[in-house]
Amino acid sequence: MIQSATLYTDRLKSLRRFYGFVLGLDVTETADEQFTVRVGTSHLTFKQSELPAYYHFAINIPGNQFSMMKYWITERVTLNRDSGRDEVYFSGFDADSMYFEDPAGNIVELIGRRKRDLFGDLTKESFLNISEIGIVTPFVTDAGERLMDEGIPLRKGTEVDPNGLNFLGREDWYLVLVPPGRTWYFSQSRAATFPLELTWGDAQRISVDPEGRLQVEKIEN
Repeated sequence: MIQSATLYTDRLKSLRRFYGFVLGLDVTETADEQFTVRVGTSHLTFKQSELPAYYHFAINIPGNQFSMMKYWITERVTLNRDSGRDEVYFSGFDADSMYFEDPAGNIVELIGRRKRDLFGDLTKESFLNISEIGIVTPFVTDAGERLMDEGIPLRKGTEVDPNGLNFLGREDWYLVLVPPGRTWYFSQSRAATFPLELTWGDAQRISVDPEGRLQVEKIEN
């Protein structure tokens, strides 16, 4: 699973207010050049950058709270639309999704997993964890091969599509490999390469440099 992720932004203060005040998530660490917010069992860090950057990432939410979350979120942000729709069902994942953008233009997806329930009122604990991170690279095939060699499987097959969306992971957690220029789903933004770091489970640290080259390191316990 995605334990933590670090993204870059030139809108640090706006994002800190957005995730802490608008979404009501716990800001667990804050400094002049970065802050970290808890997303359920995951942690999301934004670091100051001189250049603008935007990413696609997804957050798992309970399937039985999807309608409650949609009502709650639309009081705070405007949902993105595609062909008049503001939500979509993915039969292959048995999940419903809605999308919105934060002040830096990050495309945030909330995925309601129909097989995961949480009973009671909607709270910040309804944001279960980071589900997906988009990795945009001109070296899609090389990156996919490296991830598979490190034990992160490609969903539905073993051959990476250099021109399409590639989901690598398992269960409810995926790295989404995509080439630059592809339009993100439920968005007008085209995928572009920006640096990022993340930890996958307890044993792997994955990083992407500004040119899109991917590295995987083992975490020493």
